[in-house]
Amino acid sequence: MYNNILSESKGAIHKISINRPNQMNALNKETIDELGQALQSAEESNEIKVIILTGSGEKAFVAGADIKEFADFSIEEGKLLSAQGHQKLFNLVENLSTPVIAAVNGYALGGGLELAMASHIRIASDNAKLGLPEVSLGVIPGYGGTQRLAQLVGKGKAFELIMSAGMMSATDAGKWGLVNQVVTLDELMPTCEKLAGKIARNSPRAISSAIISVNALYKEGVDGYKTEISEFGKCFGTEDFKEGTTAFLEKRKPEFTGK
Repeated sequence: MYNNILSESKGAIHKISINRPNQMNALNKETIDELGQALQSAEESNEIKVIILTGSGEKAFVAGADIKEFADFSIEEGKLLSAQGHQKLFNLVENLSTPVIAAVNGYALGGGLELAMASHIRIASDNAKLGLPEVSLGVIPGYGGTQRLAQLVGKGKAFELIMSAGMMSATDAGKWGLVNQVVTLDELMPTCEKLAGKIARNSPRAISSAIISVNALYKEGVDGYKTEISEFGKCFGTEDFKEGTTAFLEKRKPEFTGK
């Protein structure tokens, strides 16, 4: 079905792997399109509760964008490339109601780090290297990197990483809050699957409301507190809320349906 990604489900957990190992899993237009389609398909499934994003092989999550595709672009073509990338993939990931865990297995550079940052949670292997090297090519991060990096590590550190075009070790990324956890490469997928399992046991409707509420903090002109109040109220009208509270009072584990 796809040329550049692998997509498979194991119970409530859906794994999507960027599968261009000979190109260090670099993002080209076709890969961005396929990722968007696979993520949208997973989002529409009633069975899938968590998505894990990773790269094929042991060297790279995604080592950037495919530069040869846009090396001769004009100003307007560059703007369109960025805008379409935001719409088709990066903003899509951030705003999915299904949680996305990025399993960062190696290099996450340029568009790769931007994809990881758009995900809700990031777990990195200890061999991972993360960075936004775009200024070394005479351009800036164009898929949300200037915004999300500053949100995650602060303005000063974001400027340092972007301006130097340097790479951050997994250990430093953990210290700065760029990734949630750092584990060995062998432990990476089991750790992500264990976390995904914990998430999958909870209410999909409540998790969706939590994503909307947290994201509201970073949206211009949106009052995050008002969003939280609204989403909190909506939860009371769901079957998941009735099941969760009933199960608690009956001292049993809830069986959420996502309704």
